[in-house]
Amino acid sequence: MKKLFRILAITLLMLILGLFVFYLIKNESLPQGTDGPEADNLALEMMESLNKSAWDTTSEVSWTFKGIYHYEWNRTENSVLVKWDENEVLLNTINQTGVVIHPEKIREEGKEKLIKQAFDYFNNDSFWLCAPFKAFDPGTERSLIIFKDGREGLKITYTSGGSTPGDSYVWILDDNHKPKSVKMWVSILPLGGMEFTWENYLTLKSGAMIAQDHILYNGVNIDLSQIN
Repeated sequence: MKKLFRILAITLLMLILGLFVFYLIKNESLPQGTDGPEADNLALEMMESLNKSAWDTTSEVSWTFKGIYHYEWNRTENSVLVKWDENEVLLNTINQTGVVIHPEKIREEGKEKLIKQAFDYFNNDSFWLCAPFKAFDPGTERSLIIFKDGREGLKITYTSGGSTPGDSYVWILDDNHKPKSVKMWVSILPLGGMEFTWENYLTLKSGAMIAQDHILYNGVNIDLSQIN
């Protein structure tokens, strides 16, 4: 029994050591950038590569996030229906209010909790849908950066808005200024600089382009499905 405990202790220690080494290797400090017209122009080119003008005229869009959370977003009426598990919540995206549609019988404090959950889900999951189009949202700052590996990036920092103001994202673009990946410095992720691909683009009926797959370390995929 003592031998078994010793083996388990050594295994646990090695796991902790491995995680610590992984953290040291993968965790990156937020790079400083240079703001100004060049950064703003690159942000405009990024948005145009995905047909920002078409996104602006997209009145409705629906999608499912990782097969769990489903959204029906009426951008004209500033409303979004959020569905997960047995829950359905209709949100007003302008005045930050909501109505619980299902379950119908629920205490008031339960309704408030579901509405807040729905807003948090929507703020996060709509990022994966349309983040490149939000480079000039109120409270954003843009700058150009160069990584140690020589790659150039467009840094967008959200100083206000959403569920986690203060988050920063650095977009890596291809030769046509289309996003290939994004590196993140956000409060909900344990490591700074985690890089997700931005790939498998789908063109909406309006003409706007949406990335369906966002892969981390060639493994985890933050996928969007049923986009319409």
